[in-house]
Amino acid sequence: MPRRGLILQTRTHWLLLGLALLCSLVLFLYLLECAPQTDGNAPLPGVIGENYGKEYYQALLQEQEEHYQTRATSLKRQIAQLKQELQEMSEKMRSLQERKNVGANGIGYQGNKEQTPSDLLEFLHSQIDKAEVSIGAKLPSEYGVIPFESFTLMKVFQLEMGLTRHPEEKPVRKDKRDELVEVIEAGLEVINNPDEDDEQEDEEGPLGEKMIFNENDFIEGYYRTERDKGTQYELFFKKADRMEYRHVTLFRPFGPLMKVKSEMIDITRSIINIIVPLAERTEAFAQFMQNFRDVCIHQDKRIHLTVVYFGKEGLSKVKSILESVTSESNFHNYTLVSLNEEFNRGRGLNVGARAWDKGEVLMFFCDVDIYFSAEFLNSCRLNAEPGA
Repeated sequence: MPRRGLILQTRTHWLLLGLALLCSLVLFLYLLECAPQTDGNAPLPGVIGENYGKEYYQALLQEQEEHYQTRATSLKRQIAQLKQELQEMSEKMRSLQERKNVGANGIGYQGNKEQTPSDLLEFLHSQIDKAEVSIGAKLPSEYGVIPFESFTLMKVFQLEMGLTRHPEEKPVRKDKRDELVEVIEAGLEVINNPDEDDEQEDEEGPLGEKMIFNENDFIEGYYRTERDKGTQYELFFKKADRMEYRHVTLFRPFGPLMKVKSEMIDITRSIINIIVPLAERTEAFAQFMQNFRDVCIHQDKRIHLTVVYFGKEGLSKVKSILESVTSESNFHNYTLVSLNEEFNRGRGLNVGARAWDKGEVLMFFCDVDIYFSAEFLNSCRLNAEPGA
């Protein structure tokens, strides 16, 4: 009896082991059939179950290669066509830049015999006519005024930086530097090759030769951009041994640079009336007069000083300082106006302008804390209209 039980137990054990092996084999076959194929073991193109020779796959590869070559040829053809169109457009723009007389108003700064498209010229002229470079514009308030930013050969001064950050951009970005270099070169072209309608006369050098300006004669420039019209440039050039300035106005109406005007400015007879409103601050006025003596009396001399004093306290001290500085320098171009009322800058500017009204004079409102130089005064003469 025990022997029969042992035999039965042994058979049961082998039966279970066989079932486990059978299940493992079935699972292994299932994994082989159902596992996803990777790129490395993916079947080659063709009908499943058929064997293909080497020639078939070579033909297939040849077909794919011809397809890609055809596509590449088409793309190369499109690129060549685009390059040709771009070159044609560049030639049209270059011919527009090189024309001297592109319209009745003489806008343009270089000459070319080629005729430019009339519709493009009309668009450029319309942009200039709409911009403030030609005529003034009515604005709802002072916040609508677009300010100018100044630049030299090495620096750009951006007003948008405000006083919290240094307004000088140094070094200048390459795109901005390239733009301004192009503008200066265009201004030199206008000066050295003037049109008949330019408001300037040919100057002669010390040996009787024609005077040629270069980039070293560039003093300063100003620019501003009207977003829907273009960019206006005001350029000033000057020879070191002369007092006359050459002023060139250019405009870029989202296209090539266009000349608006070219003129000569003689500042030898321009007088600036510096109007200083003041109340009590005698120590600050004494420091102001020291700067005025060093810059205006000793260097510039084409200055008239008008001091508008509010109140009685400190008036005698201000008068004493004023007479002391002017008498020692033999300077008599000053006026002292006394108002027995509260301090008001606008009132002081109005009274100062009427106190010394000589017609062709430039008014410069100046606070007692402002420090200025002779170069700054020359900039005022270049950028302000007489009598304004």
